[in-house]
Amino acid sequence: MSKVPAWAGRLRAERTRRGWSQRDLAVQLSKVADSAMPEAESMVRRIRDHECGRHRPDDEYAELYCRLYGSSEHALFNDEDDETYLGDEIDAIELARRAGASDVGQETLERLELAVDDLASAYPRTPPSELLGRVRRHLEYVARLLDGKKTLTEHRRLLVAGGWLSLLAATCHIDLRQHPAAAARLRTAGQLADYAEHPEIRAWCLETEAWQALTEGEFQHAMILAQAAQDVAPRKSSAYIQATGQEGRAWARMGKGAETRAALTRIQRMVSPLPMPDRPEHHFRYDPAKSDAYTATTLSWLGDPAAVGYARQVLARLESTEDGGPRPRRAASARLDLALALLETDEPGEAGHVALQAVESGLLVPSNYWRAKEVIAGVEEHGLAEAVELREVYRELYGQSKPQHPQLGA
Repeated sequence: MSKVPAWAGRLRAERTRRGWSQRDLAVQLSKVADSAMPEAESMVRRIRDHECGRHRPDDEYAELYCRLYGSSEHALFNDEDDETYLGDEIDAIELARRAGASDVGQETLERLELAVDDLASAYPRTPPSELLGRVRRHLEYVARLLDGKKTLTEHRRLLVAGGWLSLLAATCHIDLRQHPAAAARLRTAGQLADYAEHPEIRAWCLETEAWQALTEGEFQHAMILAQAAQDVAPRKSSAYIQATGQEGRAWARMGKGAETRAALTRIQRMVSPLPMPDRPEHHFRYDPAKSDAYTATTLSWLGDPAAVGYARQVLARLESTEDGGPRPRRAASARLDLALALLETDEPGEAGHVALQAVESGLLVPSNYWRAKEVIAGVEEHGLAEAVELREVYRELYGQSKPQHPQLGA
């Protein structure tokens, strides 16, 4: 697929930042319009064309977007790629370093470590291609600092920062299904973890490989990698809990109910005493709220009817204004869990409706396309008329992706 214009990406980002679906946006545009607008379905089709970059908004819609988002036409619709501005974060850290007259220095390291946490916290709400650009710039900066004079302690802290950044870059590559690049990043992260003697980064590398194996349908391999991550991770660390979750997902895909529930029980035992972290959206920090989301996914993959209740609760929380506000991208994934669970309880009509909301959000990353296609195929098997619209919307937004293999366990 051709590159989406910068202005189209901004339109999608402004909508998703507010937690709106394309239908929600149609309603909001109608509210700020001076005259009557077309029917919602017609507006949704036009919004979809705008956000895909297929058609640039005409003067009427451009004015409505600017009015609704409180932005100027130049800021919203200029053709400059946002990557032009990715260097600002690095430039700010570099200026502080030079002011301190040190090759590395305490302040530079602290600001770099804070930037790593900021990037990891941005992961759930930032398109992977956009986040990857920011991570790359920080990795380049770490490489430059490693060439300078530094103490042994400073050297280790740079290795750790580079390890986390490489791991985050690998995660973005997997989301984009850029597997050779992901493998290279994971190897680098693992080597940096070994040099820095940092077992948690090493464990996260194995956990990330386990997730990639799951998306490729290699369930036995995913289970082995997840168990290896648990062997390496510090006991009860975020990496250990997450790896246990991936083991449970692998068992679920293989249709092993007893092993799946045993993994979920172990997770619940570890998570229940945990406090809510100060940055729950941090990709490498496990928080109690994530436990329900993983339970919903795992049970839906197992075909357990209890997944419906879990998925509804998770979706309601992800769309609420509490605990940091709506999380649109995670909500889109939660809708896929709910849709799959509803198929198992023989409710294909609602499953199709929920899946359509997930697809229309435009927030599904390539590593999740197979999950959407799995639900679409399930709805089609019931012969519902809604399946045609669901399939068409998927094709319009995500194109013809290559077939993938994951199937529900027997």
